[in-house]
Amino acid sequence: MSSSEELKQTDSDRSRPHQCQECGKCFSRFCSLRRHELTHSAEKLFDCEQCDRSFSQLKQYKLHLHSHTEDKASCCEQCGRHFSNQSSYKKHLRDHAGPYQCDQCEKTFSYFSIYKIHLRVHTKEKPYCCDQCPKSFSFLSSYKRHQLSHSGEKPYQCDFCGKSFTQSGHFSLHLRNHTGEKPFECGQCAKCFSDLSSYKIHLRVHSGEKPYRCNQCGRSFSQLGNYKSHLRIHTGEKPFRCELCEKSFSISKTYKQHVRTHTGEKPHQCKDCGKGFGRLSNYMRHLRIHTGEQPFSCDQCGKCFNSSYSYSRHLRVHTGEKPYWCSQCKRLFTRSQSLKKHRCVAIDEEAPLSCSPTAATNDDDQQQPTK
Repeated sequence: MSSSEELKQTDSDRSRPHQCQECGKCFSRFCSLRRHELTHSAEKLFDCEQCDRSFSQLKQYKLHLHSHTEDKASCCEQCGRHFSNQSSYKKHLRDHAGPYQCDQCEKTFSYFSIYKIHLRVHTKEKPYCCDQCPKSFSFLSSYKRHQLSHSGEKPYQCDFCGKSFTQSGHFSLHLRNHTGEKPFECGQCAKCFSDLSSYKIHLRVHSGEKPYRCNQCGRSFSQLGNYKSHLRIHTGEKPFRCELCEKSFSISKTYKQHVRTHTGEKPHQCKDCGKGFGRLSNYMRHLRIHTGEQPFSCDQCGKCFNSSYSYSRHLRVHTGEKPYWCSQCKRLFTRSQSLKKHRCVAIDEEAPLSCSPTAATNDDDQQQPTK
C-alpha cells in the first residue's frame, strides 16, 4: 500500500472513530453505532399493528408504516411542490380548495398566488433559471433542489452504507435496499417493488401498454429509457464514448459492457464454482449448468435447451433453414462453425476458385443453392 493510500485510510479512520465489535463497521457518530448494533441483536422492539412484521430500529418501523398508507404521494399534482411526509402534504392540499379555479383543468385554490404558480403547469413558464447551466424551472422548490447538484451538497446520509443524497425522497427509497421493504405488490403475478414508479412500469407488462411511440418507424415502448435509446438509431447519436479505444455506443448498457473488455472486470460471479462474467445474460445462462434448468422447449420434438441460442440453432433441424453461406462457392450451412471450417481458396490468380474444407463437414450441413 502506498503512503498516499495509507494516509487516506488513516483520515477515514479518524472521521469514523466508532467501530462495531461484531462486524468491524465504523461510524462517525456514536448514535449511529448504537442504531447499527441493534441489527445484530435478535430483539425487535417495534411491532407493526397492521401486519406481523417487527423491526429493531424506529426508522425502519416508520418507513414500513408507509406501506399501509393508501395515499403515498409526496408531490403535489397541482403545483409541483414536494413533501417529505404525509402530514405536511395533506396540510398543503387545503391550500388548493378555494375560490380560484383553473380554466384548463378546473382545479381550485385558496390563494391567488398559488393559483398563479399552478398556471405554469399549462403555460410551461419557467422563471427560475440556473446561473450555472442552461436549465430552468417552473417551481422554486425544483430550482433549489437542482442547485444541490452544482454545490455537491448531499444532506441526507444513509447510516447503513454512508451513501448521501440531495433529496429526501431518493434517500427514503434507498433505505428500502437495506430494509428489504417492497410495499408495492402486483396483483397479477405477486411481484413486489420498492418504489411506485417501478411498480407502474411493471404493470405495463400485463396491460400491454406502450405509451412511448416512435414517430419515424411506429415502434412503441413501455419504458421511457428504452424509447430514448431507440431514437438514437434514427439520429445516429452515440453519446457513450470509450476513452481507451474511442469506440462509441448509443446505449449506456452496451458501453459499460464494452469497458469491461478493457478492465477485465467481471462483476457477476458464480457462487457455486467461482467463475466470473462481464455480462449478466452470460451469468444467468451459466447458472443453468448448476441448476439443470432448461427453459427452452421445442414444440415439435420436446427437446429442451438451457439457452435461447441453442434452442434457435436446433429449430433449423425442423425448418431446414441454412442462414450461413460461402460467398465464393455459394454453399449453404446450418451452423456458423461449419462455415468457418469451410474454406474457399484460389489455386493461382488465373485459375477458378475451388473449395477446400480444412476439416470434414457433414453432407447434411452443406447444400448447393438451387438455380
